[in-house]
Amino acid sequence: MRCPFCLHSDSKVLDSRQTEEGASIRRRRECTACSKRFTTYERLDEMPFLVIKKDGGREAFSRTKILNGMMRACEKRPISMETIEGIVDEIEREIRSGLDREVTSEHIGELVMDKLRELDDVAYVRFASVYRQFKDIDRFIEELQRIRKGK
Repeated sequence: MRCPFCLHSDSKVLDSRQTEEGASIRRRRECTACSKRFTTYERLDEMPFLVIKKDGGREAFSRTKILNGMMRACEKRPISMETIEGIVDEIEREIRSGLDREVTSEHIGELVMDKLRELDDVAYVRFASVYRQFKDIDRFIEELQRIRKGK
């Protein structure tokens, strides 16, 4: 590992610890040339997968996009950030556990809506109104009636 201070290419590991529930390893290192200490993180290099958009285009999966969409839907609702992040973790785990290296944006949207429907009706309707692109009030009312029938 190259030292960030003197750029020497050799260092020794002083301490190693697992972080993030074992998803990465934190290593405390010391440069053998200048003796300065620094921290590195090692993480499994996961296979990237692509999201197939509605227009047929493809882009790299972004956990941040899911998180941002859920945060907007849950704004001013009694839902903690930890809860939102936990749901995003579940969704990402479900997507990554699939055998396909490509997933449709529709599939991701449906997963998010399923989780929000269980969590909070208002957040669900907010997300659904953007995701399903309600064009008029009648479509919005239909969705609200579907929610009422489900309860």
